[in-house]
Amino acid sequence: MAINYNLSKVYALSDNDPEFVMQIISLFVTEVPQDLKQIEQGIKDKDHKQAYAYAHKIKPTLDLLGMTMAYEEILQVEAWTRAEGKKKEIEATFDSIQGQVDKAIKEIKKDFEI
Repeated sequence: MAINYNLSKVYALSDNDPEFVMQIISLFVTEVPQDLKQIEQGIKDKDHKQAYAYAHKIKPTLDLLGMTMAYEEILQVEAWTRAEGKKKEIEATFDSIQGQVDKAIKEIKKDFEI
């Protein structure tokens, strides 16, 4: 049972096509961790443009997978990049997103035997 993610939007979008659903979750499992590394690097290097680009890239995926809290927090990361905030202002928010994505990936891998 999915606790850390919700595929209802994915199923609605795909017209309950299991192949499409698998493509979406496979992309999530493989690409989002890499994108998070880019955001983390952008935060670390105070490269606001890099952090924004990758936060903006994963935002729709978090929404699509019903990860409401992570979605709200990625919006905070985007706002932080536009304001060119200080690193310590966003680190806890980023850590929270990272933790939620890690839990969702672990759960998805178990649920879908990936």
